[in-house]
Amino acid sequence: MKKARWLDMQLAPGERSILSYFPSSEKAQEAARALKEAGVNEVRVDRVSRYGTTFDDNFNNPLNHAATITGVTLYSGGAGDLNDAARVLLGADPSVSGYGMENYGTAGQRAFLVTAVTGEEHLDRAVEIIKQHGGEV
Repeated sequence: MKKARWLDMQLAPGERSILSYFPSSEKAQEAARALKEAGVNEVRVDRVSRYGTTFDDNFNNPLNHAATITGVTLYSGGAGDLNDAARVLLGADPSVSGYGMENYGTAGQRAFLVTAVTGEEHLDRAVEIIKQHGGEV
């Protein structure tokens, strides 16, 4: 089995990493597709969580495949291996009810991270693509 390049955490000479943040998974995924089309082969989309937990991809996007918008936090749907303490933290979060949501959440209101690794020849174009899709580098 081939080891994932992301686990190496070391760039080859001439390579550059780009970390960019997006306000929605849709914008992040659109940017990732555009980067790949532009020749940047190593692109990854992740969700940044204040609790250090991740969920099943089907439940990360409530508009796409989730049973309910708050299912993960209220009913533990798709939360699989989360322990009770993590579920309590998620359920108590103000984002569950929507109250107090103004200026609340992940720093900068950008919870989706797009990481790209590219050579110098694609660097400027990659940053331009990210910004065109609403990302912050």
